[in-house]
Amino acid sequence: MTKNETVSIEPGMSRRYFLQVGAGGLVTATALGASGLLTPARAAAYEKFTWISPRGTLEVLDDYPYWAAKKAGYFGDLATDMQPGPSDGTATVKFVDVGQADMGFPSPGVFSFAIQNGMKLKSVFHMGARDTFSFAFRKGEGTKDLKTLEGKTILLGSAAWQAITDPLLAAQGVDVKKVKYVEAGWPTWGTALAGGQGDAALSWEGLRAEWIAKGLSFDYWLGVQHSKFPANTFVVRSADLEDPDRKAFLEKYLRGWAMGLEFGYQNPRAAVEAVFEQFPTLASNLGPELGTTSILQQVNVFRGDMDKRGGWGWHDMASWQGFFDQIHKIGQITSPVKAEDVLTNDLIKPANDFDKAKVKADADGAKLSDGFAKVDVEKIKANLFNGAL
Repeated sequence: MTKNETVSIEPGMSRRYFLQVGAGGLVTATALGASGLLTPARAAAYEKFTWISPRGTLEVLDDYPYWAAKKAGYFGDLATDMQPGPSDGTATVKFVDVGQADMGFPSPGVFSFAIQNGMKLKSVFHMGARDTFSFAFRKGEGTKDLKTLEGKTILLGSAAWQAITDPLLAAQGVDVKKVKYVEAGWPTWGTALAGGQGDAALSWEGLRAEWIAKGLSFDYWLGVQHSKFPANTFVVRSADLEDPDRKAFLEKYLRGWAMGLEFGYQNPRAAVEAVFEQFPTLASNLGPELGTTSILQQVNVFRGDMDKRGGWGWHDMASWQGFFDQIHKIGQITSPVKAEDVLTNDLIKPANDFDKAKVKADADGAKLSDGFAKVDVEKIKANLFNGAL
């Protein structure tokens, strides 16, 4: 199958059973020993809109706006689907590119992989207004000067994450050619660091709280404090924006996410409960206090400085241009990229066109369980950056 070919799935067949991410970076399909299973994809309106995770799992708090919005009915009658995807860090763009998902959530580095490989994708809703990424160190071994990582080993959950770390390091004056990376696997790379492997590990906001729940205590160099780069964003096929019906759907869909973001900002504890209702195992592993801590870390990233933004999901073109210039400088992409060519704020105004007073009333009126009612949100906010170097 060539890069520009796609497949559709016959009724009764689950794509997850035969889609694979090939070594060459493309999504391929295995016919499972049968003939006639694969037919050319047909252009049609979204029957069920599929969002695909960059992490290989949905059992995290990162997607709280969706679950909060779904519980509150903010998606209305839209047919939506969430898929975990493979743990390969680039699958979230590959699957969208070939039509096996409709929206991905890549980091800027993985988005640059898509651009470099000619994928016709465009960012339509920038979730991460601040840089969510960080470097974790064993207690007492951390540094504020990332240049000291030259000659050292950084652990990653996926080799694809090097597209995240290289520009982040280079922006801090690090010669990335002098850094060694080890793919320590998902979700074990943090445990590997705690066990004495490597010198640092990539982390991000929200995950810090989840690692505490697993007994992993680290010191952190935090991107939210030291980096001007953007973080993860929602991407779709560029062609979908040229289709009036699909563009109208995207506006409604993103409005649901924006309302979920507003709900989580107004009542983070209720947003956590919405996620925990979906994933009881996550609830038992984290509990109300660490769950709320995780979401508050992410609210800080997703909201950014809202006074300077055009609403939830708004792209700061200058921040993105700085990122694209940096990755071109280090050779992560071979041609310069103009931010306005691959990002759009056209959907931001309609996505934010909702009754904020109603969402606040919904959030304020959400009934909390006893465990969450006892959580002191202001205390957590006051200690949100504990462990930061």
